[in-house]
Amino acid sequence: MRIAGIGCRPGTPLPALLAALEAAGGADALATIPERAPELRPLARARTLPLHLVAVAGVATPTQSARILAAFGTGSVAEAAALAAGGRLTHPRRTFGPVTIAIAEVP
Repeated sequence: MRIAGIGCRPGTPLPALLAALEAAGGADALATIPERAPELRPLARARTLPLHLVAVAGVATPTQSARILAAFGTGSVAEAAALAAGGRLTHPRRTFGPVTIAIAEVP
């Protein structure tokens, strides 16, 4: 099962999220931080996908953003969310405008 860890800017519109998920190759489930639930719930409903809200502080990630580390306690919200949802990272974060997506495989 492919899980998409997703980070985005507050207020990111649904069309941007849909386009980013499509560009990333889709997923069977979504994961993000609770702070981004308002943006990601419409995406989960539109694609009929489960949405996992996960804590990411302290999750080690292969890529690092100083800004994200200061704000959320991890180097990448997208990578940390995918990992925290129980996956093994197969595609590190990629940025699609205001959306960042990392893909993990869950057995």
